[in-house]
Amino acid sequence: MFTEPETWVAIAFVILMVVFAYLGIHRTVLKALDNRSERIKAELDDARRLKEEAAKLLAEYKAKRTTAEREAEEIVASAKADAERIATEAKAKMEDFVARRTKTAENKIALAEAQALADVRAAAADAAVTAASTVLSQSVKGSVADDLLAKGIAEVRSKLN
Repeated sequence: MFTEPETWVAIAFVILMVVFAYLGIHRTVLKALDNRSERIKAELDDARRLKEEAAKLLAEYKAKRTTAEREAEEIVASAKADAERIATEAKAKMEDFVARRTKTAENKIALAEAQALADVRAAAADAAVTAASTVLSQSVKGSVADDLLAKGIAEVRSKLN
């Protein structure tokens, strides 16, 4: 039994373990393992905390992005509505301007027509008075002619004007 190498390896292992136990190496190893375990646990806690903070920041930025997109859409919609309203108002103002200008032009035309008609009537009355005066002065003589002429001219002027 003592001639086999496995036996000597087992005896050397047992002696080594007794020496380690006497020197307290098992406590040092356990303490090192506990320290490593605590450090890994602290790193995992930090990683978990950082992950939660990152998730929170991501949610905040997503909310801000959504809010900004919604505000941008509202601004675009408002701008479109304003543009449509301004275009409608401009069209209405242009139509009103054209209608007023047309009415003014029609009034001026009607006034010019009335003035032209009055001028034609006045010219016709003057021509009729001149013609009547010429005819009456050649055919009728004396004070009767003058009275008839004055009365006829006054009557023609009152009827034509």
